[in-house]
Amino acid sequence: MAIKITYFVHGTTTDNEKEISSGWFDVGLSELGVKQSIDLRDKIKDKKFDIVFCSDLKRAIDSAKLTFEGIVPIIPDARLRECNYGKYNAKPSSIVEPMQEKAIIEKFPDGESYEDVKTRIADFLDFLKQNYDGKSVAIVAHKAPQLALDVLLKGKTWEDAFAEDWRKTKAWRPGWDYEVK
Repeated sequence: MAIKITYFVHGTTTDNEKEISSGWFDVGLSELGVKQSIDLRDKIKDKKFDIVFCSDLKRAIDSAKLTFEGIVPIIPDARLRECNYGKYNAKPSSIVEPMQEKAIIEKFPDGESYEDVKTRIADFLDFLKQNYDGKSVAIVAHKAPQLALDVLLKGKTWEDAFAEDWRKTKAWRPGWDYEVK
């Protein structure tokens, strides 16, 4: 059997609106992010999930609750966190974003690399295989875990995952589908 995953990114945060890359800084949703998360409920009303996992950071938890609370159980999981930018958590995106593609193997100072994120996500996928085979799973998280899924499940290189990322192509959609076999 397979596990069907639909990946959702958290709503817009106050840091997003200020063009700040939060990383592990625990920022909340903006008014727009709250609205996006509530509106998502209608956009995906025909999809059925057995469980929702979300990052344990406030922006992902709040997004998950606004979209799924009262419909599906929600479980926060630290493995779904954004990349830890270390000294660059909560710094301007104009500084952090150019560093991201250079941090595939080399860690951010006092932080982690994208390969570290991939290791966390691979561990999470193993957990899903052991516990949720044949289930439909929603994930609410961040950029780095989504890129790691592209690398792990879609066979992309990190370079391709970054280049084709919806944030660069401005191609947001209400969920991205993955399958774990």
